Amino acid sequence: MDDARPLPQLPAELLRACYAEAVRCYPSEACGLLLGPADRPVCDEVRLCQNQQDRLHAQDPVAYPRTSRTAYSLPAHEVLFLERSLGSERPVKIVFHSHIDVGAYFSDEDRRAATWQGEPLYPVDHLVLDAGPEGVRGARLYRFRDGDFVEVARYDAEGARCEP
Repeated sequence: MDDARPLPQLPAELLRACYAEAVRCYPSEACGLLLGPADRPVCDEVRLCQNQQDRLHAQDPVAYPRTSRTAYSLPAHEVLFLERSLGSERPVKIVFHSHIDVGAYFSDEDRRAATWQGEPLYPVDHLVLDAGPEGVRGARLYRFRDGDFVEVARYDAEGARCEP
């Protein structure tokens, strides 16, 4: 499944809200959803989510060996919200999460969590934030194309779009 949708615009103030959440959650990964009007390629709302990874790890460390420092898991009610939003006037367009001290790359774990049988679970993009002890150094937007998630945009530490 290749995605021909236009890339959603991400206003700097929206990105800075995501960055603030990553700083607040550090040294755990932050996560959330970005929404916008179905008829325009823009995100204009941030829905912050609570990372459930530590709770899952505590319940079953064998099934969930990673903690919130190296993984995120959206709460079930947020996944349901995402699913229900897709046919609405204000769909989720981007799932975001932060990476802690390792850069804003789309990891193998990110790929595993975002796909089923080689296809994306949802028609959304993924924004990965580069979070460290001094704050967020920027972000990268990924989209499923040609069988994999590829970088389609970069944002600096101020939330401005820059060239990849």
